Amino acid sequence: MSTVSASVSQAVATLRRGELIGMPTETVYGLAADARNPEAIARIFALKGRPAEHPVIVHLSDAEQMRAWAKDIPERAWQLAKQFWPGPMTLILHKQPGVLDLITGGQDSVGLRVPNHPLALQLLAEFDDGLAAPSANRFGHISPTTAQHVRDEFGDELEMILDGGAAQIGIESSIIDARTPELRILRPGAITAAQIAHLTAVVTTGSALSTPRVSGALQSHYAPRTRTNLCDRTELGASSAEALVLCIATLPTSHDGIALSANPAEYASALYAALRALDARGASQILIERPPRTPAWVAVWDRISRACASA
Repeated sequence: MSTVSASVSQAVATLRRGELIGMPTETVYGLAADARNPEAIARIFALKGRPAEHPVIVHLSDAEQMRAWAKDIPERAWQLAKQFWPGPMTLILHKQPGVLDLITGGQDSVGLRVPNHPLALQLLAEFDDGLAAPSANRFGHISPTTAQHVRDEFGDELEMILDGGAAQIGIESSIIDARTPELRILRPGAITAAQIAHLTAVVTTGSALSTPRVSGALQSHYAPRTRTNLCDRTELGASSAEALVLCIATLPTSHDGIALSANPAEYASALYAALRALDARGASQILIERPPRTPAWVAVWDRISRACASA
């Protein structure tokens, strides 16, 4: 039976045996393994059903550990790390020769981040090396933001889950390619283009064809099992009353569902939990109200667009 709310020392011992654990971060819960252990990393891919070419992010306890995983680290990467770590930002850098191909998807780059969660930082400090920790869910499904979500996803297939409460940010980290003079945001998140624009020019891209390949860039991702579509508020009246809705601020009188905050950060924090709750109800369809097309909503747009891509 899987253990929820285990101690950090138990978790470290489990990781050193080459086993996997559920790990809290401020973004989403991760499925963590020793990033130096190829058999453990292979277990991540097998348990998630994750494609082998899809890279995973290595989590570190502090920025200095970047040197063990990346080479030719540019000054702007150190500036970003100083400003935003610990925090919801992943840096793409040139990998050190010893970094496993399983981690990088066979590429010459590696994704690194320092999470801003006290339990995660304690775990990483005691483990004293990198942990590979993609989201703790079946590949393509809704990311988990609580320990219970992880247990719902894997049950007794996962030996241990550290319970760090609900994830504060609620969506995955911003991924920034820091290898070239022009920083590129390969996956939007809580760290925005405006926040890093003072360092150098920034190009944002949501393309699944981005180079390098990064986590969460497939067209269909973060998806409920229930058919899910985007719609305008005005379109809800013409939709089936049997559909469940995810709306902003208030629910329409014609439909059942969940209303989330009109504040984009608060909306993002609650998004995955709301989608999981609606998905569990067995409706024929979920309708997501389109949010504003403003910079503050870019990361939310990315997640809900991918959640609806397979509809």
